[in-house]
Amino acid sequence: MNENIVWQNHSVDREFRAAIKHQRPCLLWFTGLSGSGKSTIAGIIEQRLAARGSHTYLLDGDNVRHGLCRDLGFTAAERVENIRRIGEVSRLMADAGLVVLTAFISPFRSDRELVRALLPAGEFIEVLVDAPLEECERRDPKGLYRKARAGQIPHFTGIDSPYETPTAPALHLRTDLLPAEACADQVIAHLARHGFIGHDLECAHV
Repeated sequence: MNENIVWQNHSVDREFRAAIKHQRPCLLWFTGLSGSGKSTIAGIIEQRLAARGSHTYLLDGDNVRHGLCRDLGFTAAERVENIRRIGEVSRLMADAGLVVLTAFISPFRSDRELVRALLPAGEFIEVLVDAPLEECERRDPKGLYRKARAGQIPHFTGIDSPYETPTAPALHLRTDLLPAEACADQVIAHLARHGFIGHDLECAHV
């Protein structure tokens, strides 16, 4: 880093920003195969929290590649940079006092741990959204598996690129066994139980 760049501290800090929002900031990191249900569950949770007054922001894998990461492809190095950028943006949003939700395949443990290290202890909440590859292929909401099997998408996670399952996620959601709404209930209950949101939100539905 350039030695002429100095971090500037501000009088309005993350604790103050969180206090005026009546919540604790955190980063919900949804990881899993394409088609496992990450974006669906994250969207349900954000709807429920926002409807009760929580301050949230949802970062989705496809959406960020329309802007922040539009210059990146899908090589190993570009995937690492994609997650690094998302981690830095998420850190800033959490610093603003928000409950941040992200939905990214993020297949590599080292990348997820890089993001975890950016947040204060306990604020990175890793959520494994899990369904067997066969079920994800059956769903194939964007037609990506079909293209990958046809050789049109190289380095596709689960087909010719590995997915490294979290070793100790805070939450493990089996979307082949439970509907998305029930999975969202588990996450909201976790947030309430650990004091990130009020307990009155635990079973909130929109």
